[in-house]
Amino acid sequence: MKKNLLSKSIGFILVLSLMLTMTTMAFAASTYTVKAGDTLAKIAAKTDVSVETLIKTNNIKNPSVIHVGDVLKLRADLDAPKYVFYFIGDGLGPAQRQVAEYFLQDQNKSNEKLVMNQFPVAGINTTRSADSLVTDSAAAGTALAAGYKTNNGMISQLPDGTNVKTLTEAAKEKGMATGLVSTTRLTHATPASFATHISDRNQENEIAAQYVDSGVEFLAGGGYRHFVAKDGELKSKRKDNRDIAREFVAKGYNVFVSEDATRSFRNFVPEGRKKVAAFFTYSHMPYEIDRDVNKVPSLAEMTEKGIDVLSKYNNGFFMMIEGGRIDHAAHANDPVGMIHDTLAFDRAINKAYEFYKKHPEETLIVVAGDHETGGVGLGFAKNYFLHVDELENAKVSVADVLNYGEGKYDGNRSKFFNYIDENLGLDNLSKEERAKIEDTMDIADSNSRVSKSTYGGYDPVAIATTHILSERANLQWTTYAHSATAIPLSAVGIGSESFGGYKDNTEIAKAMAKVIEVELSK
Repeated sequence: MKKNLLSKSIGFILVLSLMLTMTTMAFAASTYTVKAGDTLAKIAAKTDVSVETLIKTNNIKNPSVIHVGDVLKLRADLDAPKYVFYFIGDGLGPAQRQVAEYFLQDQNKSNEKLVMNQFPVAGINTTRSADSLVTDSAAAGTALAAGYKTNNGMISQLPDGTNVKTLTEAAKEKGMATGLVSTTRLTHATPASFATHISDRNQENEIAAQYVDSGVEFLAGGGYRHFVAKDGELKSKRKDNRDIAREFVAKGYNVFVSEDATRSFRNFVPEGRKKVAAFFTYSHMPYEIDRDVNKVPSLAEMTEKGIDVLSKYNNGFFMMIEGGRIDHAAHANDPVGMIHDTLAFDRAINKAYEFYKKHPEETLIVVAGDHETGGVGLGFAKNYFLHVDELENAKVSVADVLNYGEGKYDGNRSKFFNYIDENLGLDNLSKEERAKIEDTMDIADSNSRVSKSTYGGYDPVAIATTHILSERANLQWTTYAHSATAIPLSAVGIGSESFGGYKDNTEIAKAMAKVIEVELSK
């Protein structure tokens, strides 16, 4: 992988444009953001609302103490949203959002924007953890779910092991129904951060067990291996014969396990208040570009089913939906897998947006990311172009198919070159490009040990191939891990103005708690 100059100007323009598009137009008449030098008397004069109303409406205990950045309600009738969607793109940095939009526009020959990029409120969020400037998904998930910094690897616990209340738990205390949806294993870091507490994110069997007692009404994603018994019919990674899936059945859930249950899940129509636990795949769900539509549902389908189930509850709902495999594709420096999963994530957001348009006075949608992955640069060296059309002919992911699946190099060179010709559009390799791939084939053929930092722990031939595909588009990578890049956020609906601006990720959870009128740990 080349060490090259990232296109800083593009990143800067993106950040600047996000900041410039921040607006509170839809809610300007109902809220006021405290500025430096403000007092309640000054705010009352500016907004034509009495000091007494400000105190009563915002439950202000000490009228002499208000803080810059606080969002004050100006009307007593400004209710908390009844329906809350919290979308988290794992690894979804600014470049991921932008290149997916460019790809969509190129495919459709239009100026179409991603749904998430059309929302009226926008912000930028920092992501560091308690022990590193570069966070992992567990610490980032904890920040987004509970509003606290913790060490990498910890799930909704402070570094000293103290549990912290999550938004899901707080919403349940308020009487709201709750849901967690992900394209990863449900025991993976982000969904786990919203309903479980554990010091090591890798203890996924214990995380699965904690879900049973969480009371979350709608669960959908991958990873049945942690929910079925060791000696059962399905392959399991449990060390015991505890059948978590059956325990969900005993608690009154409608349970869907494995790809064989996809049709039943799709046909399931909730009548009244129902609970669902769906685990479709052994591990993570497939990348969108690899997904067999007849075998597993899309993220949009799972989101829509979550809406169908949770909207039957009288007190509204809080639902977290994760596009989890954007991150995995970026780890493997796979631009095609990353883009298609970002587009699938956006289609899920559109399902929530369609619901919002039917309930605009009761709904909040927030779209965030937990961190950036891959250090993606849209442009490199001294090239002034970005050719996303170079990625259009790819039919499979590099992250899965070339690393572990049917496209993995097995020693047959002509077979591999034919495969990437047919499935990645690499039908006209230059001598230099072919030589790069052959160099890694030599490594694979000799079974030589290679530094993990060189190929990120991935198959060297797959990495050489994905870097050629990326370079043709003039897209580059700086890492196989996460980066410390700040993350874009967008929001629409009741209380969305509370999420704009430059914030730390912990502030998102705190703002969410305030908007939906619940309390997190103090």
